Amino acid sequence: MKKNLLVTNNVSMLIALALVLGFLYWARIIVIPIALSILLTFLLAPIVAWLQQHGVARVVAVALAASLALSTIVGAIWGVTSQIGSLLDTYPQYENNILSKLNQITERDRDGILDKLQVVTERITEKLTNNPAIEDKLPIPADKKEKIEAQPVRIVDDGPFQLSQLWSVFGPMLEPLANAGLIIVLVCFMLLNREDLRDRVISLIGVEQLAHTTRAFEDAGERVSRYLLMQLLINLGYGVAVALGLWLLDVPYAALWGFFGALLRYIPYLGAWLTAILPITLSLLLSPDWSLAIMVLAMFCVLELITNMIIEPMLYGRGIGVSQAALLVCVAFWTWLWGPIGLILASPLTVCIVVLGRYVPYLGFLDTLLGDRPTLSAGQRFYQRLLADDIDEACDIVEKQLSDTDHTLVQAFDSLAIPALMQARTDLRHGKIDTDEQNELIDNLTAVIKEYEEETKENEKQEQTERNIILVIPARDSIDDLAAQILIKSIPHEDFECHQLNSLGLATETLTVIEQLKASIAVIASVYPGDLAHTIYLCKRIRTRFPEIVIVASRFGINDPQSVKNNSNKLQAVGANRVTNTLQETIIELEKLDLLDLSSAK
Repeated sequence: MKKNLLVTNNVSMLIALALVLGFLYWARIIVIPIALSILLTFLLAPIVAWLQQHGVARVVAVALAASLALSTIVGAIWGVTSQIGSLLDTYPQYENNILSKLNQITERDRDGILDKLQVVTERITEKLTNNPAIEDKLPIPADKKEKIEAQPVRIVDDGPFQLSQLWSVFGPMLEPLANAGLIIVLVCFMLLNREDLRDRVISLIGVEQLAHTTRAFEDAGERVSRYLLMQLLINLGYGVAVALGLWLLDVPYAALWGFFGALLRYIPYLGAWLTAILPITLSLLLSPDWSLAIMVLAMFCVLELITNMIIEPMLYGRGIGVSQAALLVCVAFWTWLWGPIGLILASPLTVCIVVLGRYVPYLGFLDTLLGDRPTLSAGQRFYQRLLADDIDEACDIVEKQLSDTDHTLVQAFDSLAIPALMQARTDLRHGKIDTDEQNELIDNLTAVIKEYEEETKENEKQEQTERNIILVIPARDSIDDLAAQILIKSIPHEDFECHQLNSLGLATETLTVIEQLKASIAVIASVYPGDLAHTIYLCKRIRTRFPEIVIVASRFGINDPQSVKNNSNKLQAVGANRVTNTLQETIIELEKLDLLDLSSAK
């Protein structure tokens, strides 16, 4: 029943997604102006708020902000149009330079692949043009020949003012003008009534979801506004740098290329290099050699390195919460859906979708697919790499944990190795892995641990003459064996003499070894879940036979406070002196015991 319900929900979600995409495509004439209006509202809202804080009335502040944005856009369009027209007019001046470069390429490739390809192409073309069509060779039967009479053509003159001609001339101009007017009106309306619009959206979603809706609005507003502002500043600075650099290199129309640099840089990763194509091409037209083109290319490389490695990390900070790979895919999707406007809106729309996925349960997969938060914890990645027999990457995860978080080796084992053993035991119980897979995982984890044996051996060289003897006893199976092995590698060997038993041994054998070694401390190691009954049994047997020994019961991996309390009470009731739940906690307790008189530690 649950499976059928899950399938039904998935099908319903796919249908709803298809309907939404269809609506976005077919209603793009209306949706695009609304989306652009929201984008401009996010950009202009901080300006309006700043003006209001300085005593300007909201209506006047909105008018000033809208006038500033409109004049900037109109001025940019006019400047770009005039620059492009001037560039096209001057093209004949550079035609000789481009012809000389083509001649250079042709001379270097004489009798090469290009020359051979040209010869083959000419032969194929000649062969095709010398063979008339088959239909032209077939004779026409005499009885099929008919006399074709010319029909008079009547010319209809509807007068000088035809509505169809007027519409064909002015119709294409009316749509962008109408969209621009709609955008201006919507932006002004949203800026004037942004609080009312916010309250209406919250009411539409539901007052009972007020907390989630408020957090979503704050998260989306902060991410989108900050990202748009920072991206605008970075792109403007990049465009100015491009224009200034090209001007210093004497490349004409430097301001035009700077504008395209600022505009195309909205495309992640690819925008800067798309910008570089145009001035590099112009530099090839200007100079008969290749030096100017190489200098222009070097300038773009330097600017891109400085922008990506210094400026963007400093200004973006924690980013917009979108994976870079997902952002590229979304840029392609929105560009396909809405064209150039989709390219501009791709980043803020993707941010809003990620925020929806973060706060709406049914859309959580969007946050997983598009967000930049790690989908797997370090422990889960470590366990997955062990299952995949990738020991090298598992070691890399340990090293990254040690370097990024300043963890000690014991803390790294607590956060990676112990959760991996817990997950392996749980998966075996639920049939997700079999015994062979579990044994293979244990072997892989053993190989990872051996990478750190050198550190342990160096500590063993600093042995003292008298040390407390510790016997580490696995509670039940091979997982506890490995946990005991990890614990022994974590114990400072200059303070303790450590010995380990095998989980296959009987309780009587354990008692015999304790007597032979004259151990002062017995550590019973077990991995949660399970093994509590075996740990209790061993505690009882050891306490009955050796009343003076210190027993430390280590139940690794318990996180629930209630379970920790219950386990501790049960183990202390049967003779355990100390109950620990992590490797680090066990080491701390052992160090405390080393400073005490063990005869009074019970």
